Amino acid sequence: MRRVATRKELNRVLVFSGSYLAISSISILRTQNYEFLLYLLVMTAIIIAVLGVHRRAGLSENLLWGFGLWGLFHMVGGLCSIPDSWHTADTTGVVYNWRIIPGYLKYDQLVHGYGSGLTTWLCWQALAARTKSNDGSPIAPTLGMLSLCATAGMGFGALNEVIEFFASILIPTTNVGDYENTGWDLVANLVGATIAVLCIRSKWAYYKVDS
Repeated sequence: MRRVATRKELNRVLVFSGSYLAISSISILRTQNYEFLLYLLVMTAIIIAVLGVHRRAGLSENLLWGFGLWGLFHMVGGLCSIPDSWHTADTTGVVYNWRIIPGYLKYDQLVHGYGSGLTTWLCWQALAARTKSNDGSPIAPTLGMLSLCATAGMGFGALNEVIEFFASILIPTTNVGDYENTGWDLVANLVGATIAVLCIRSKWAYYKVDS
């Protein structure tokens, strides 16, 4: 069985996340970045949702820190500037549009994949905490169980694309990107979810414990 995060460990993650959200709020209000005001509200909703799952299922400290860092990556991505040479001429100069490998890999895609992997991991921990085998022992991360978690992780990633779509309708100038960008975001979600299930399965096969 995995070790569930203690109240003290949870509080450290909350203080960390609250600090960068407070700083981001000041930056958003100062620059009147209304698109990222929407993302700030979404991040707050995600924090509340993760806390709700933790209360019922008991999540690990590593997973909680993973979500804390994910939020930071989002804030940095939308609020921090980059040199013109790091992005294409048709995009704005923020970290989200940083072409880490020009023509192949963008910072935004890494964040999408990372978030999808985290959500897949969260789904597995929640499922493992609330489900037992016929003999009462913890369930094993079988192909079926992990496929279910990966599909859920990608589904939440697709929900983010829906939010970005409505953001592009409500706010004329957004950093959402075009149809091709959305497609690559979904591919990144698939890659992130796949990596997550491989890690969960590998750890179980080696240690025979829940991740």
